[in-house]
Amino acid sequence: MTAFKIHTIPGSPFARAVCATLAEKDATYRIAPIGMETMKTEAHLRVHPFGRMPAIDHDGFHLYETQAILRYVDRVLPTPALTPLDARLAAGMDLVMNVCDWYLFHDVANVIAFQRVVGPKLMGLTPDEAAIAAAMPKAHVVMRELERLLGHQTYYCGDTVSLADLHLAPQMDFLSQTPEWAAISLETPNIVAWLARMNLRPSMKATTWERISELAKASASVS
Repeated sequence: MTAFKIHTIPGSPFARAVCATLAEKDATYRIAPIGMETMKTEAHLRVHPFGRMPAIDHDGFHLYETQAILRYVDRVLPTPALTPLDARLAAGMDLVMNVCDWYLFHDVANVIAFQRVVGPKLMGLTPDEAAIAAAMPKAHVVMRELERLLGHQTYYCGDTVSLADLHLAPQMDFLSQTPEWAAISLETPNIVAWLARMNLRPSMKATTWERISELAKASASVS
């Protein structure tokens, strides 16, 4: 099976979820780097028709949308399995992944992490303090629900890591790099402990912003 090709801006937490999932499978991949200035170009729209990221190419198969990619990877590389066999556990996994996309990312991570990390680092922007303040109440709501869903489990589906953990952890890791994390995580000690466990996994260590940036440079140099 050939290596996966991942079209992304290095640093994207969504692409990191894909890379970390591939790392859990011990699969090879390479980064096809794009820039924020090229996401709406005709060339990139052929890769992702909505001008977003990530997208993958694999053995002539093209796919976009992170959740679809993660489930595809888990199907074509079935070992180790990252989706529970139990229907209720699998539904819980799907629930966490959707909470991540619709409530954690929208209006929380895409505001706070963008204003504190992405904007300053990639675009030289000054954080919009009013936007960050407006996002904080929503952050507390979603964090409390994710804390409830985790409970005292090791991972979101029990004792073994699943796609839910790999999808959520990159977003949480981004937020943990902001000054707001102390307040956001104050009522969620189980999430704090879970994130620490996730960040110790080789798949997370191998997919930091710095590491993916190195892979992107290496790919560009041989293109």
